[in-house]
Amino acid sequence: MKIISSDLDRIAVMKSQYPSEDVAEIAFAGRSNVGKSSFINSMLNRKNLARTSSKPGKTRTINFYIVNDEFRLVDLPGYGYAQVSKVEKEKWGHIIEEYLTQRENLKEVVLVVDIRHAPSKDDVTMYNWIKHFGYGNFIIATKADKIKKNQIPKHLKVIKETLGVDDINKIIPYSSEKIKMDPEMWKKMEKILEQ
Repeated sequence: MKIISSDLDRIAVMKSQYPSEDVAEIAFAGRSNVGKSSFINSMLNRKNLARTSSKPGKTRTINFYIVNDEFRLVDLPGYGYAQVSKVEKEKWGHIIEEYLTQRENLKEVVLVVDIRHAPSKDDVTMYNWIKHFGYGNFIIATKADKIKKNQIPKHLKVIKETLGVDDINKIIPYSSEKIKMDPEMWKKMEKILEQ
């Protein structure tokens, strides 16, 4: 995939604010501070297109990034951040649910997890939801640079067992620090976009 252009297309919290459905979209879901924005920046070879923060709970909106004027990568609000109110959590849940259930041009929802930790209850719930609606072709396990290479298989096994993934090859270890514009990842996404 040759990236000619990538820009923030739209920020939304409700359906009326979404951009048009004229191009395909791949959405990324995951806990707060799991590295969704860093993954998007890394794949687009941009430093600060998707805003990252060391403070969890930063992404409270759906952020639509248009790529080559041909498709969008969509950064969903992070979930599971403990230091927000129940009302705020429910609001984020509604924002995510409305997008995932009502977006006609949505081609895939990718769960993003932190390879260092076993998936949370929220991750399990999200993955089951993703599978229920026919998505979940692969999972991104970020922050792979934070553990020793020989420890990666053990961590992937924990993720597989906790989420109930049928094939460990669906879980892809990834380091936004070390990888830029991963050609294998782009091949996976291009295949999805072509469907």
